[in-house]
Amino acid sequence: MHQWIDYRDSVHWTHETERVYGLCMPPVHTGAPVTTGASTPSSPAAPEAHAPGRPGYRRMSLALFAAGLATFALLYSTQALLPAISDGFGVTAGQASWTVSAATGALALFVLPLSALSERFGRTRMMTVSMLVAVGVGLLVPFAPNLEWLVVLRAVQGAAIAGIPASAMAYLAEEVKPKALVGAIGLFVAGNSIGGMSGRLVTGWAAQAWGWRGGLLAVGVMALACAAAFLVLLPRARFFRPASLNPRAVGRTVAGHLRDPLLLRLYGIGALFMTVFGAVYTVIGYRLVDEPFSLGQGVIGSIFLIYLVGTVSSAAAGQLVARAGRRGALYLAVTTTALGLLLSLADSLAAILVGLVLITAGFFAGHAVASAAVSRTATSGRAQASALYQSAYYLGSSAGGTLGALAYHSAGWAATVGIALLAVLGVVSITLYGSHAARAERRHGSLAAAR
Repeated sequence: MHQWIDYRDSVHWTHETERVYGLCMPPVHTGAPVTTGASTPSSPAAPEAHAPGRPGYRRMSLALFAAGLATFALLYSTQALLPAISDGFGVTAGQASWTVSAATGALALFVLPLSALSERFGRTRMMTVSMLVAVGVGLLVPFAPNLEWLVVLRAVQGAAIAGIPASAMAYLAEEVKPKALVGAIGLFVAGNSIGGMSGRLVTGWAAQAWGWRGGLLAVGVMALACAAAFLVLLPRARFFRPASLNPRAVGRTVAGHLRDPLLLRLYGIGALFMTVFGAVYTVIGYRLVDEPFSLGQGVIGSIFLIYLVGTVSSAAAGQLVARAGRRGALYLAVTTTALGLLLSLADSLAAILVGLVLITAGFFAGHAVASAAVSRTATSGRAQASALYQSAYYLGSSAGGTLGALAYHSAGWAATVGIALLAVLGVVSITLYGSHAARAERRHGSLAAAR
């Protein structure tokens, strides 16, 4: 799944980009090239970092927009088609949901290692290989002979997609002038957002005309066109310098983060929020295709336009934290999400749509608060801390999709809502425990000071 950021605060862009993509971020490039030997930054032949108005900037921005659009359209391409896939293979909702969970789960597992490999082998090389593999598999997915092969192909596709966010942000940090970086990042993430949404729209309407295989093929062809644009437009890297891989150092940093109680709580909150979101949006198509709604595949795909609500709620999360504090913002997010879940139980299409709006707003607000807190909490190794959060986030998506679908197959939409409400309760419990731990720590500090 894609992620939303408020780019108005350019002062903290490094923390925000690490937060979203889990990268080993290099130092911000100031426009002076890295040189060796007799070369100097003032050399007439020295390259300059990209900036608006210069020839390479527009090409670079369009190339990464295309990359973001293609990869996130592919990542969630089967989600809107699950009812049709169930009918096509004669499988249950829980079995079909693995076509989504396998992709997001593989992405979660491969983000951290691929971010490390991009430090050694280069950003453009990693992005190119990842893009070609993801698109190539995307063109094979529509021809999967059975569900097992479809799940395997989707897992390979998710692993390949992990290499795009693992490299794109570091590439931008190295190649773009700091003042122009926010705009370049914004366009890339816009591609992620539009790709995640358009993939569901394209598959939904194409499947209504040509079946679910036709829907997947349509997304594959769209991703192929985006990949071609990416390869033609992307300027070569001029400032990348390979770094040696040090697995032990990375392992020590990761182990340190996993021993931090606050980071563990934030990872749990991110995973549980995504469990809710994955369960709801994996299963909602099944509910709307059944009686009494009997909606077509194209209309169900259009439901994902509600994702745009997340742009507003995630952007407002910073102001919400400023007014209510982090825990207050989380309580408001879970309350909004829970109200949406309860409202979705009604047998009214209008009530369900309003419920989805509330669920989406609450999820994105909670996710924005938790992921930003990870960046602030980790005083060192922020890249690895953010990568761990992203891994927990996508593992939550995989778990939510699978558990929500199994619950729906067993006892209907009410059971799926029950799974989601348990995850919401988990967020509340973690937040309450965090509040108790913070109060205990303050009391301990006051007693120590008094002595």
